[in-house]
Amino acid sequence: MLKKSPYDIVKSRYITEKSRVLEMLKVNSNNPCVKKCESPKYVFLVNKKANKREIAEAVEEIYAEKNIKVVGVNTINAKPKEKRVRGRLGEKSGFKKAIVTLAVGDNIEEKV
Repeated sequence: MLKKSPYDIVKSRYITEKSRVLEMLKVNSNNPCVKKCESPKYVFLVNKKANKREIAEAVEEIYAEKNIKVVGVNTINAKPKEKRVRGRLGEKSGFKKAIVTLAVGDNIEEKV
């Protein structure tokens, strides 16, 4: 079987306001769900056919120079949404995103 490249599995980081809150757990937050989390979480867009084990190995391989350890992976399949363009009905493509939990003290972002 051919080994997939980690960049075939993990397409890109998915940065939104909500994902930034999960990354910055050290900041004082009023959200009770965020307060109980001790390890940082990062969100990635991934291949639709990738499983959790492949995603964890790919993230560890991409960020190998930072010696990170993936503790857990949660995945979400976003379904395609209907869209109208000039009266015609079409669809936006769906995607799969993965929320990757790192070990306590690990960090992907570089300090500036």
